[in-house]
Amino acid sequence: MREPRPIEASVFAEARSRGLDPVIARIVAGRISDKTPLDVVLDPQLQQIAPPSKLTDISKAADRLQTAIRDGERIGVLTDYDADGLTSHAVITESLQRFGVSPLNISHWIGHRLEDGYGISETLVDRLLESSPVPQVVISADCGSSDEVQIGRLKDAGVDVIVTDHHRVSDRGPPASAWAVVNPNRADCLYPDKAIAGCMVSWLVMSFLRQRLIDQGVLVPATPKLGDLLDYVALGTVADCVSLGSSETNRAVVKAGLSLIARQQRPCWQVAISQLTRAPRDLNAELLAFQLAPRLNARGRIAHSLRGYEYLVATSVSEASNAFLDLDADNKTRRAIEKTMVEQAKPLAKRQHLHGGLVLCVVLENGHAGVQGIVASRLVEAEGRPTIVLTTGMEPGTLSGSMRSIPGVDAKMLLDRVNAVLPEAMVRYGGHTGACGMTLHQAALAEFSRELQDIYRSEYADVGPKPQFLVDGELLPEQFSIPWIEQMEALGPFGRGFDQPLFVGLFQVVSVRPVGQDRTHLSMSLALEGRQVQGIWFSALEPHEPPPVNSGDWVECVYSLSINTFRGQDVSLTIRHGQVKQKGNMHV
Repeated sequence: MREPRPIEASVFAEARSRGLDPVIARIVAGRISDKTPLDVVLDPQLQQIAPPSKLTDISKAADRLQTAIRDGERIGVLTDYDADGLTSHAVITESLQRFGVSPLNISHWIGHRLEDGYGISETLVDRLLESSPVPQVVISADCGSSDEVQIGRLKDAGVDVIVTDHHRVSDRGPPASAWAVVNPNRADCLYPDKAIAGCMVSWLVMSFLRQRLIDQGVLVPATPKLGDLLDYVALGTVADCVSLGSSETNRAVVKAGLSLIARQQRPCWQVAISQLTRAPRDLNAELLAFQLAPRLNARGRIAHSLRGYEYLVATSVSEASNAFLDLDADNKTRRAIEKTMVEQAKPLAKRQHLHGGLVLCVVLENGHAGVQGIVASRLVEAEGRPTIVLTTGMEPGTLSGSMRSIPGVDAKMLLDRVNAVLPEAMVRYGGHTGACGMTLHQAALAEFSRELQDIYRSEYADVGPKPQFLVDGELLPEQFSIPWIEQMEALGPFGRGFDQPLFVGLFQVVSVRPVGQDRTHLSMSLALEGRQVQGIWFSALEPHEPPPVNSGDWVECVYSLSINTFRGQDVSLTIRHGQVKQKGNMHV
């Protein structure tokens, strides 16, 4: 259930030598290796971001876009339907307009997850080629690295395609029909940070293009840099679950972007902060990742995600508010679908795990394809194993699926290895280390699963199930204070690769009461060595169930710590797991 988080002794020693509190030093040493400079965590700087010129093909991409701008060509912007794709879309279109491109010369192409599937898909290309006028150049973002066939169709029709992406490129290399492929994960790319999100690649391309246009005299030297667009990049980066640990680029961009969002200069941020926080100080990477990004992603899961783009670029609070309400309604629908699918999938995943499954392959034929990835993530949390959730595919005789992995296990590599042995099993697939998508021939499922288990067994023989919680130790009563929590929060942003700190402790329950619309959460007052703190335990019980704890009980809690601004500033625990260690009575 829980394990102490392993730490890197040399990192801990260096952190202590710099004067960090022992627990703060332990938090850092549990998240980075000795190969990552400590300043990547303590003081990430935008100035340390590698120059865009290190990206292969970026000059070719900029030259083609410069020609399009000079000649007034129509430019198509084609991006994925998730938050990374939508923020990339905003970065590219806002940049092009600043560079003098008329909005009338920009066409928007965002695929529909259920109707088009991922990337530069056949149906999306069909619609693009049937449009009038057809764009002369298309720039993709967060997709395209595996779409040679459809890029070839566009090239044959006279459309030049510039791919910007961050997903793993196939062993066959980047799509040959593309005019340029800007992707740090190309084998021949020297860009040092391979962990950046698609929106960051888009930002680097647009920044390089800006300088190229200045050098060619198209823009004046005083043309502002694109730093103010890093708010979009911050959101896309945390939403796409790329590493916030070893990547100084990601840490610096998210930190800078959060500062921009806090200024509320865009209507979308004004609405997000008013709807999702009690106070602007509550804004952090976790709020973007777990509150705002799911609303953007929900639209793409069950409808057309163009509404998410409209929310991001809204020019008035009223326009942003209306879009947010639509996204919020979609998210509620998505959560209801997810709950049903998780309830169906959990026993299937548990059975496979008990029977020795190393990679769990759960088929929900009547499940919703747009929620596969979320359900797979929930099963990874429950079982600690890489998991694929499959539903009936759009094409007859196929299953579509999403895979989520665990730390230390490369999902894309596993699928590459399976594909090398069974090249006919998957119709298509793509993704990166932590997450992949695929379409699979249904008749090949059993063989695909067997091969996946065999390859996992040979590659990851020493990797056991991921524990549900990795904890950073216990806290002393004096550490339940606002100054100490502010020290801890200064280590942020927290996210994938740099998890939010979790602690374990034994508390006595002073009072407990069910809260929430369906009364499934518990508001608790807890005592620790004479000190009293407030806590919230989300989804602690089913509707109409009695609380699992009572006043006087001693409860071991796995929890995170934050500052609650609801009624002034106070220390608050968010309880991830609780277990009664001793029944008791509260002596007043």
